[in-house]
Amino acid sequence: MQVEILTKEDLKQFKAELFQEMKEAFGGNAKQENKQWLKSAEVRKLLGISPGTLQNLRINGTLTYSKIGGMMYYRYQDIMKLLENGGAK
Repeated sequence: MQVEILTKEDLKQFKAELFQEMKEAFGGNAKQENKQWLKSAEVRKLLGISPGTLQNLRINGTLTYSKIGGMMYYRYQDIMKLLENGGAK
């Protein structure tokens, strides 16, 4: 059995390469249009609305969302449908 020694520098290089690959795979540099899910702040910026207005859209069912942990995520397609329909469900 051959033993291979890894140094801290080897691990740092591996970490940097892994993060770069993950960033590319998950669209870290992608525009919002290319993202399937958007966070609340991104939706508010895209629609030009306040946090309260976004909350009202969630409460009355106009805009569906998924909650993971404490974060709410919105599908980009649902937001585009909302804009196309003029806000009506």
